[in-house]
Amino acid sequence: MKTVLCYGDSLTWGYDPVERGRHDLADRWPSALAAALGEGVHVIADGLNGRTTAFDDYTADCDRNGVRTLPTALHAHAPLDLVVLMLGSNDMKPMLAGTAIAAAKGMRRLVELVQTHSWPMPYETPQVLVVSPPPLVPTADPDFAAMFAGGVPEADMLASFYADLADETGAAFFDAGSVARCSAIDGVHLDAENTRAIGRGIAPVARLLLGL
Repeated sequence: MKTVLCYGDSLTWGYDPVERGRHDLADRWPSALAAALGEGVHVIADGLNGRTTAFDDYTADCDRNGVRTLPTALHAHAPLDLVVLMLGSNDMKPMLAGTAIAAAKGMRRLVELVQTHSWPMPYETPQVLVVSPPPLVPTADPDFAAMFAGGVPEADMLASFYADLADETGAAFFDAGSVARCSAIDGVHLDAENTRAIGRGIAPVARLLLGL
């Protein structure tokens, strides 16, 4: 049995911009990934609304700093064969970081944490897949437009930065923006079709990394 950890934010959790709730389980991208990979692969979804790569959100009611919580997740779900990291959208909030280069530095630290983790038993280090989230799009929603002010042009640069850091760290890379587009309802989240598309798009890369 191969095990895949999908570590992300509300896009991984399955936030539905239409209903302002949560997508059905089958419509979340980790579920679509699991369905595409088939039996013999256990896909774990660890998505948290508002999670950043490496930045504190002191307005939150829980710890949203991905760097701080990733080691616990790695320990909790070990042994792992593949860790999929899709974060960075929330880093675009100017109150937290606001730039693509900051998100890239945070993502680099996440990759390093996986590659250098002190595993509870002599497990092999899992493969790492860096996924750049679909770029933000303009929205008429006043709350989200204000929350991510200036984030749209910055988010457009994430894929390029993430591809470079993947090359430099030996991680694999996938651009979710190549298969999915954020909804203009809030400019950040995905409808069910686009959410499923990410899981299907990642599947060939994951299959290769898992040796399937």
